[in-house]
Amino acid sequence: MLPLQLPGGSWAYVLSIVLVTLEVSVTAVGLSTLVSLPVALLVGFTDFPGKRLVEAVINTGMGFPSVVVGLVVLLLLSNSGPLGSLDLVFTPQAMIASQFVLATPVILSVSLSAVAGVEQEVRDAAFAMGGTRVDVGLAVLKEARYGVVTAILAGFGRAISEVGSVLIVGGNIVYSDGESYTRTLTTAITVEARQGRYEVGLVLGAILLALVLVVNGLGSWIRQRGRGGGVT
Repeated sequence: MLPLQLPGGSWAYVLSIVLVTLEVSVTAVGLSTLVSLPVALLVGFTDFPGKRLVEAVINTGMGFPSVVVGLVVLLLLSNSGPLGSLDLVFTPQAMIASQFVLATPVILSVSLSAVAGVEQEVRDAAFAMGGTRVDVGLAVLKEARYGVVTAILAGFGRAISEVGSVLIVGGNIVYSDGESYTRTLTTAITVEARQGRYEVGLVLGAILLALVLVVNGLGSWIRQRGRGGGVT
């Protein structure tokens, strides 16, 4: 029976893992969105030497090896690192930092493509109406909203399915009562498989798969609405 294999014989173990996973991923993606959208507007609006190089670097960042990101974040946050005084190693905050690094290139790249696809007439009309650069940026984001939402969902998918970096910086820690502190769905699946609790691993895998399918389904619906509904 599955409940007998759960730490403490309770579904609180599974629930705590789901909550930690969502807390870390949603926070990381939210922070990444706040950074990525202004940068996408800045790069998309501005012509400067080396712009293509910047765009190439952004696109390359989408393929960052997660274990390398985790190692770099760990070195930065370790006691001997430049941010060691923050004492964030093996905490959810460290996991958020690593997922932020991984999600940002995805959100930034897709948002940049969406912003670049907005017609120049939209910007000109916003300027002609006396809009500031902020007003123009908001107008462009409104036109590119389907692409931006798709970018955010893609970043969330990248973050929530991550295992290597969060395992390195989070430590995969659970409390003595079995509830999660830094254990996520992906790292929990690894642990359960190694310990032979395959039923628990399958349940956790099904939950993760369901979350990813919901995100991908929502992204597909938004893209179809964007192509079929036009600008409202």
